[in-house]
Amino acid sequence: MNGPHDLGGEMGFGPVAPETDEPWFHAEWEKRALGVVLSCGAFGAWTIDESRHARENIPPPAYLAASYYEIWIRALEVLLERHGFATQAEIAAGRKLGEGSTPKRVLKADMVPAVLARGGPCDREIADAPRFAAGDRVRARNFHPVTHSRLPRYAKGKAGVVETVQGAFVFPDDNAHGRGENPEWVYTVVFDGSEIWGDDAAPGLTISIDAWESYLERL
Repeated sequence: MNGPHDLGGEMGFGPVAPETDEPWFHAEWEKRALGVVLSCGAFGAWTIDESRHARENIPPPAYLAASYYEIWIRALEVLLERHGFATQAEIAAGRKLGEGSTPKRVLKADMVPAVLARGGPCDREIADAPRFAAGDRVRARNFHPVTHSRLPRYAKGKAGVVETVQGAFVFPDDNAHGRGENPEWVYTVVFDGSEIWGDDAAPGLTISIDAWESYLERL
């Protein structure tokens, strides 16, 4: 979807200003926010793609005014209510008021190091051969769903060249909405800067994205 998260090429937000020796967390509550989001994700009720889509659906004024972990927590509240783990009244009260859904699993403290080390691999084996190969000219499809998509808005309708076939991975557009993993081949596609930004692009600039196969059309 074209949501507030899709800021590539948008003007008026100022330059990216990375902090020197930036800390992992800027406040103590952020540590708890990360822990709560990971613990609830371990319930097994939603996928990482559904959680991303929940963040994208935060209204733009609220999203753009929120910090990174505020966005995580606001989306988590939506997911907890959607899947029956908490009501709005319980979230407001900060305590349980009735019976809710039962988690498929519970992440305990002694399990955390192994779970974090394992991560969440999303590469998959598929039978179909890749449609594209390195050197192929392709165009990113110009589509604008209200559902989840990982194709950045600035690349839609633009022509580029396949640089690498990365492998097959879970297709987030389906996985975010309970339609299954439906893995597809993923390609690194390189665009000339002028193709994306027009005449104002810096000479010699290129932009690379990783794109699922169904995002691309052959030229």
